[in-house]
Amino acid sequence: MASVSTDKPGRRRILFIGADGKRRAIRLGKVSRKKANTVCGYVESLVQSANTKTTWEIETATWIASLDAVLYDKLAAVRLVPVRETPQDAAPVALGAFLESYIGGRADLKPNTARNYQVTRQHLVSHFGADKAMQDITPGDADDWRQALIRKGLSAATISREVKRARQYFRAAVRRKIIDANPFQDLKGGKQANASREFFVTRETTQAVIDACPDGEWRLIVALSRYGGLRCPSEHLALRWDGIDWERDRMTVYSPKTEHHEGGESRVVPIFPELRPYLAEAFEKAPDGAEYAITRYRCKNANLRTQFERIIRRAAVAPWPKLFQNMRASRETELTAEYPLHVVCKWIGNSPTVAQAHYLQVTEADFRRAVETKGGIGVAQGGAESGALSLSQGAQNPAQPVSANSRQETQTGRKALFGNGLRPVVANRGNTLRVSLVPPRVEPATFVFAGKHGDSRCVCLPEAVPV
Repeated sequence: MASVSTDKPGRRRILFIGADGKRRAIRLGKVSRKKANTVCGYVESLVQSANTKTTWEIETATWIASLDAVLYDKLAAVRLVPVRETPQDAAPVALGAFLESYIGGRADLKPNTARNYQVTRQHLVSHFGADKAMQDITPGDADDWRQALIRKGLSAATISREVKRARQYFRAAVRRKIIDANPFQDLKGGKQANASREFFVTRETTQAVIDACPDGEWRLIVALSRYGGLRCPSEHLALRWDGIDWERDRMTVYSPKTEHHEGGESRVVPIFPELRPYLAEAFEKAPDGAEYAITRYRCKNANLRTQFERIIRRAAVAPWPKLFQNMRASRETELTAEYPLHVVCKWIGNSPTVAQAHYLQVTEADFRRAVETKGGIGVAQGGAESGALSLSQGAQNPAQPVSANSRQETQTGRKALFGNGLRPVVANRGNTLRVSLVPPRVEPATFVFAGKHGDSRCVCLPEAVPV
C-alpha cells in the first residue's frame, strides 16, 4: 500500500514498501492534496505490478508516458520504472544510415520528391561523412555546411531548399529521441524564389514552338503547359479523355503532386479557346479505346525536357530557364490580369501565397500599358470632360482604379447631360462633388455625382430641376 505524507511546511511525499521489502519515499514538494492522491494511486498500481511481476495496467502505462523528466526520474530512482535512456547515453547513430532509413520509410513521398530528398542526403553525407554520429553535429557544423553549399556555387533558392530539408531530417531525429536538439533549427535558409530564372513565355514564342512540334501529341503537351497551366509531366500524363467535358468546355485535371492534400486530388479547368484546337486534334487522332490524352512518354524514365529543348531550337528560339514551369507561370500571370486571383489559383492548382512568390511575373506588356496610358492612370481621353469625370470618381473613391467600361458608360452619360451647350461648373463640397449646369438664360440646375464608397462608377442624380 502507498500513502501520502505531509510535513509541517506543507511538502508532500508518497510512502510505500518496495518489492525488496524496504520502505521508500517519493518527494513531490508543495503540491495539492488532489495531485498527491493521484500520484499515490498510480504508485500503488506500480508497486502491485512489481510485486506480482505483471505488466502495467493500460491507464498506468498511459500516465507514465505523459510524465515529465522530473517525476519520471523520481519513480526510476525508487525502481518503479526503468531508467530512461538519454540521447547522450544512446549508442551513436550514423548520419548516412539514419537518412537512408528516414527517406526509405516515407511511404508518402512521390518519386520525384524522393529523388530530391536523396540529393539533400548526398550533400549532407559528402560534407559530414556517412559514419558521422548525429549526436556530434553542432549548430556550428550546420553553419559550415551551408557555407560549403555556397562555395559549390549553388543558387540561393537551391540552398534554401537544402537547408529546409536538412532541418526536417534532424527534426525527425529529435522526435525519435536520437538527439536532444536540432542543430539546423536556427540556420537561415533564405528565399526559395529565384527571380533570375523567371521567364515570361510570350504567345508568339509559344506559337513558334508549337509549329515546330513533330506531331499533335507534342503540340498538346506544349498547349497544356502554356494555355492550360498544367504541371508537366505528372498532370499531362494523368489527363484522361473521360475527364473532358466538351459541351461545357471543362476538363478534370488529376494532380499526383497534391493528391495527399484534402480536395487536392483533382481540379476542374476551363478548356480555354487557345487550348481547345490542340485538344480536339489529339482527340480526333487518338486510337479507339484510348484512355489517356498523352499515350507516349508514360514510362518513369521518359525525358521530355531533352526532346522539348530540341523542338525549341528547331523553332529558332533560345531555350529559357525552367522550360515547363515558366510556361505554367506565364499562363497564371496572364489569367490573373483578367480574373480574380482566387479563381485563377483554383484553375492552376496552387495557393495565392505560392502564386505571388513563385509564379506571377511583371511582363513587358505591363510596362507598355503603363506608359501608353494617355493622361495618367484613371484618366480617359476627351479633354475637359474626362478631367471632370476623373475628379468625380476621385472624390467618391480615390483608392479604386477606374475600369474602361466605367469610364465609357459614365462619359456617355455626361455627353447626354452636357451635350446641348450646357457648361459644367465643378465645385467640391466636403465628400460630395457638385456639378452646376449653366445654360444660356436659364437658372443653374445642380446635379450630384453620388457613389457608395468602394464602387468604381458614379450615378448622376438630380438634386434640383429648373422651372
